[in-house]
Amino acid sequence: MRYLGYLTIGIFFGIVMFKSEAASWFRIYEMFKFQSFHMYGIMGSALAVGLVGVQIIKRKKIKSFFGTPITFIPKQKSFSRYMYGGILFGLGWGLVGACPGPIYVLLGAGYLPILVVFGSAILGTFVYGILRDKLPH
Repeated sequence: MRYLGYLTIGIFFGIVMFKSEAASWFRIYEMFKFQSFHMYGIMGSALAVGLVGVQIIKRKKIKSFFGTPITFIPKQKSFSRYMYGGILFGLGWGLVGACPGPIYVLLGAGYLPILVVFGSAILGTFVYGILRDKLPH
């Protein structure tokens, strides 16, 4: 029953992303050419909501639906981890025109060529899993 809730939230999120044109290749292209504020506005508002949400969870010590405490484990800070990861993510996003979330949205909307992107994302995740211990973190 819990998975039905996750599925419902995911479908709602996908509809919002599609209707807001956050999954639109043209909107993403405009963003990378600095021609439109649309995508920056969406990402900025998501960042603001996330920051506020995390602070509320931390300060009020909110628990999950199952009663377990929600904890945030700090990650190691390193220049290479964020620089190389950001460059790879940005290049992939720029070349494909979709980050991981919109891939599912575009699949659900019936854009079948995105299957190539989806397969490549799965393959890339698999290769990362194999090489993870050899990469700088």
